[in-house]
Amino acid sequence: MTNLVIGDKAPQFKGLDENGNSISLTDFKGKKVILYFYPKDMTPGCTTQSCNLRDSYSDLTQKGFEVIGVSADSAERHLKFIAKHELPFHLIADEDKTILNAYGVWGLKKFMGKEYDGIHRTTFIIDEEGVILAVIKKVKTKDHTNQILTELDNQ
Repeated sequence: MTNLVIGDKAPQFKGLDENGNSISLTDFKGKKVILYFYPKDMTPGCTTQSCNLRDSYSDLTQKGFEVIGVSADSAERHLKFIAKHELPFHLIADEDKTILNAYGVWGLKKFMGKEYDGIHRTTFIIDEEGVILAVIKKVKTKDHTNQILTELDNQ
């Protein structure tokens, strides 16, 4: 799990979105960012989480947030996921796990007695200057937007 905490500078990243366009954290200087890491496109929990953010997207953007999702899926798979669920935000394809490792969300997981490497579902809320405002490690996929807003209210 991540060692990043509130007040840390968010690690800089550069990756390709679903269209093959470059996205970096510096592109969002002066804006607040919700950077969410999720295990895999088209799976039930990840779909629920992404659709929850989609359904509240206008509320989040009105509060000045940009939403960016990151997984190890390919850009092509992201494009299908976005089209199928009408997601209004970009997804970064981190197939080489550079961003996942920089944020400390790639690592050993356990499920039904088996251990494997995978993505720990984690969300970082980053301010306009690139400082981490909140880290959500226990994401509630059905209620993720409310988790984010509650974290911000507790600041």
